[in-house]
Amino acid sequence: MSGFPDPLEVVTPKEMEGWEEMYPPHYIFSEERAEWERRQFWYLDKIHAPDPMYPWDLIFHEAWQIALAQLNTRVFCIPPAQGVAQRILGCYFYICAVEPPSEETIQKKAELFQKRAFYVFENYEKENLYEKWEKKFRELGESVKNIEIPDLPTFEPDDRVFPEPRGYFTSYDLMEAYSKLIDSIFKAWQYHFQYLNLSYLAYLSFADVVRKLFPAISESTIGKMVAGADVVMFRPQEELAKLARLAVSLGDRVKNILKSDKSPEEKIEELSTFPEGREWLRDFEEAKDPWFYVSCGSGWFHYEGSWVNTLSVPFEYLKSYIETIEAGGSVERDIDEIHKKRDELVKEYRNLIKNEEDRNAFDQAYEYVRRIYSYAENHLFWVEHWFHTIVFEKMREFGRLFVRYGMLKEVDDVFLFNRFEIPMIIEDLVTAWALGENVPPRAEYWKNIAEKRKKILEAARNWSPPPALGTVPEEVAEPFTVMLWGITQEKVSEWIKGVTYRPEEVTEIKGFAASPGVIEGKARVIRFLDEITEVQEGEILVCPNTNPSWAPVFTKIKAAVTDIGGLTSHAAIVCREYGLPSVTGTGVATQVIKTGDIIRVDGDSGVVSIVKRAESA
Repeated sequence: MSGFPDPLEVVTPKEMEGWEEMYPPHYIFSEERAEWERRQFWYLDKIHAPDPMYPWDLIFHEAWQIALAQLNTRVFCIPPAQGVAQRILGCYFYICAVEPPSEETIQKKAELFQKRAFYVFENYEKENLYEKWEKKFRELGESVKNIEIPDLPTFEPDDRVFPEPRGYFTSYDLMEAYSKLIDSIFKAWQYHFQYLNLSYLAYLSFADVVRKLFPAISESTIGKMVAGADVVMFRPQEELAKLARLAVSLGDRVKNILKSDKSPEEKIEELSTFPEGREWLRDFEEAKDPWFYVSCGSGWFHYEGSWVNTLSVPFEYLKSYIETIEAGGSVERDIDEIHKKRDELVKEYRNLIKNEEDRNAFDQAYEYVRRIYSYAENHLFWVEHWFHTIVFEKMREFGRLFVRYGMLKEVDDVFLFNRFEIPMIIEDLVTAWALGENVPPRAEYWKNIAEKRKKILEAARNWSPPPALGTVPEEVAEPFTVMLWGITQEKVSEWIKGVTYRPEEVTEIKGFAASPGVIEGKARVIRFLDEITEVQEGEILVCPNTNPSWAPVFTKIKAAVTDIGGLTSHAAIVCREYGLPSVTGTGVATQVIKTGDIIRVDGDSGVVSIVKRAESA
């Protein structure tokens, strides 16, 4: 199969000249590795990076590349699986599943896998493995909160000289603070994958058992069997629902303030002036940490903001929730109903199994997936939302320091430098400080780089990168690539269709049958974070991928369609929890569907049909 360009031959726009300098050299396609890189199938990772990559924000990807791979290859030793490699091209983020190891290595890994992975499956609850994980992870996050970013004093204070000179001083403190932050990020992402690959593997194993027993079963039905997870990723939305119900119970004055068009700060100020308002604010403050440490987007980028520092987002959701409650609607997942339907479904299929050996295989696989699968969404909140929010705010402390001493123009310019460059800025600053009065750092140099990179990133936003690069394999079989990203041979064919066909000529697209049900309605295409508030009641959400912080929107929409994502992607999981039809991993939905189009989403077959084009199209 052909249709995608050679990664070393793609020409980027002239306005993006110098983009390669923004990233670590090992992230750039290179002649030294050309034979290997051309042999791989690289695809644009719209789940983690739909936008041009800010240099510093790449750090989380650097960390997950190592962490994910080593769990597969060196720790739990999943026999056929290797890592997922990363590259940057024209500021966009591409990944590929590394080809399987030799048969000899697979055999060696299989022995270790049986011993190590099944120990976790069998002891996950017995040994309280998740509780131990969360405890150490929250301790790590708190340690990052406590990293001090010192100012540069005119003179070191006396307590650093008497009764004995401290020996190291503020210049070292500043350099050490950044090193601590970086080390903590890499440790956090090592923790991130502690059980994640095993939770996905448990799902894959269960699905495989079910498919063998029931060849005609749909993927969405399998997904329903593990729905109803009581996971912390839903807590931010649940806390908002509680706050909305509290506002309604406290009377008209509270709820009318929250429904007004005033800013969140004005609402808080007004609520603080009377008893019922103060009661609501007490619950609000209690919910904020940790539950408002949820990104307004995916959690991967500094510019997305989080609820805790972008209060307009949760307050807009609150307004909508209060109005829904007043109209007699519900703003919560009906978790009891989800559990009931799940248990009935599992019982129904289990009763069809006549062979005791098969029934035992079904029971064991189901027990494992129910036991560990919640980790997939639990870790998501603590790492990509709570922890990343803390990290971005800590980096902004460095940004404020650099602005204060004239090294940068704006606080967020700090994210225009990759993680290896920040120590150079720090060293430049502390060297000038150490040398004495009126010694200038090379401040204009850093400011000019920042301005140049802003222009490159803007040009990158106006460029359409190829959806994939390199050689399409005869079979896309790497399990996590299929399961999480939704990349299969069929999906690649759909991508090529999107490249070679005019979007307006496409009337049907295919993806994963991620959540059952069939619905027809008006499409709302969302490509950027700030567009999510445009979603109207009863519309069908069409987007590159969903973000966990969008949970409140799922009480509005009728269905969801995504470009990227498999059966365990966020969109698939959340739609099953809310009982909404969903088709994920279409590859081209946001290219061929326009806002206002009437579309039909078949979550049972994985087909999205464009019934009628919007009149303006």
